Amino acid sequence: MTLRSTLRYVLGRLAGAAVLLVVYSFGIYSLLALAPGDPVRLLLGNLPATPETMDAIRARYNLDDPFFVQYWNWLTDALHLDLGQSVLTGQDVSSAIVERAGVTVQLGLLTFLITMGLGIPLGMLAGLRRGRFADRLVSQLAMFSVSAPSFAVGILLIIVFAGQLNWLPSIGAGEGGADRFRHLVLPAVALSTATIALVVRYTRTAVIEVAGQDYIIAARARGVKPSRLLFNYVLRNSLVPVITAAGVVLSFVMVGAVVVEATFALPGLGSLLVSAVQQKDLPIVQGVTLVIAATVFLINLVTDLAYLAVDPRIAVDGASR
Repeated sequence: MTLRSTLRYVLGRLAGAAVLLVVYSFGIYSLLALAPGDPVRLLLGNLPATPETMDAIRARYNLDDPFFVQYWNWLTDALHLDLGQSVLTGQDVSSAIVERAGVTVQLGLLTFLITMGLGIPLGMLAGLRRGRFADRLVSQLAMFSVSAPSFAVGILLIIVFAGQLNWLPSIGAGEGGADRFRHLVLPAVALSTATIALVVRYTRTAVIEVAGQDYIIAARARGVKPSRLLFNYVLRNSLVPVITAAGVVLSFVMVGAVVVEATFALPGLGSLLVSAVQQKDLPIVQGVTLVIAATVFLINLVTDLAYLAVDPRIAVDGASR
């Protein structure tokens, strides 16, 4: 695949993602506008809700404008990277997101490392021992983990490792460094329970398919060492499904962090979103959901580019679309 065709493919995907983000943002904006409750009364708090005060607040935040005018104003500002201000604190939405994004990114990376570090070896073990005890054991564990909600696993981990054993902290993100790592271990484990099962399934299926290919049988007949056969033949040719699993894992982590961060009181994007929804802070809700959606689209694009690098046949198909 040439550089020109690759750039054309990437630009096409980015254009499609931009259109989807506009549609997505309009949907979220519409749902927030239809939600019960008056944000003006929330802003007033315990202050008297006089007609003059309420009119002044509506004028300040352009709440009296027609719905489509409000959305258009928000969209044009967002295109200039201005996501507005929190109606409760007055802080720029972009600043609030930047302050919280670090914790979510660190949680996501640790979850990803745990998921891939355990999921790939377990999936390979199950695939190479198809139908045997190891395969059945790994498959049963994967089925159990994928059926367990992340928040329930998180609560169980808090009870055991923070409450009973007192090994790890249960809330907060720590002060950075080793303390931050200790605070993120339990949330990352809770978030990775379902994703490990996904990687195990993808890897197991790929290994079973590749191990039955003629070139693997021929290599085994030539006396290729098992370790070389495993890493140079089986694992290398199982990369495409594993890349698929990696992309799905990263996307899931961005969405699943909302629940896990709330469970462990982590100051990340997830807890920021939950708090904004509860307080009807519409600019924060709109900004955070837009960032999460854009990140998922970016992850999918990077995953597709990884396909192009690993399998030239996919590159030809991707260029033709």
